[in-house]
Amino acid sequence: MKRLAFSILAIFLLLPGVPAAAEDVDMQLVLAIDVSSSVNFDEYNLQMRGYAAAFRNALVIEAIEAGPQGKISVAATHWAGLDEQQTILDWQVIASAADAERFATLLDAAPRSFPFGGTAITGALVHAHSLFAGDDNRSLRRVIDISGDGVVSIGPSPEETRDAIVASGVIINGLPILTDEPSLDDYYREKVIGGIGAFVEPARNYDDFARAIAEKLAREIRGIWQGV
Repeated sequence: MKRLAFSILAIFLLLPGVPAAAEDVDMQLVLAIDVSSSVNFDEYNLQMRGYAAAFRNALVIEAIEAGPQGKISVAATHWAGLDEQQTILDWQVIASAADAERFATLLDAAPRSFPFGGTAITGALVHAHSLFAGDDNRSLRRVIDISGDGVVSIGPSPEETRDAIVASGVIINGLPILTDEPSLDDYYREKVIGGIGAFVEPARNYDDFARAIAEKLAREIRGIWQGV
């Protein structure tokens, strides 16, 4: 019943209708969430609950409300192997605790888009970057926030794509999960993230994910980064 309600609400949110008025926001953010084969279903649930909890976190809500515009625009995707990328939540403006709770509720109920697949980080970045063209809102910062628990296992290495995306003015930040690969944060620093002030916020394991994503989101929203 919960998943049915989510599906109905998600379809409603994605149906064409009267376009929402474009707004000035502090940041446009794409959450690119790893659902490849290395992420089992328990880990998937911990990951999605972590994202949902982050949008309920006072630290994140305060960061949103403290911005010059007091609002951000957010979309979310799932990614796995080649041609396995899917938008799970289209662009929504978050300007209050109520907006954040609504977004968190949708994340909580989101079904897994792919039951298995390789780790195609390049495809994930290409898809995430393409979503900015569909957001009518305006900001001075466009950010891709990519999480994952492994290095590329299929498709090209991401450096060339990363550089092209950064050249378009988009920042890529990373949230590597170190459960299976303890040095994955170094891989993300070298091959995945980029742009002015880009950073990595590692999660020690899936149990640590909620803490890591909340701190990462608050840092991204505030725009307070340590240089790369």
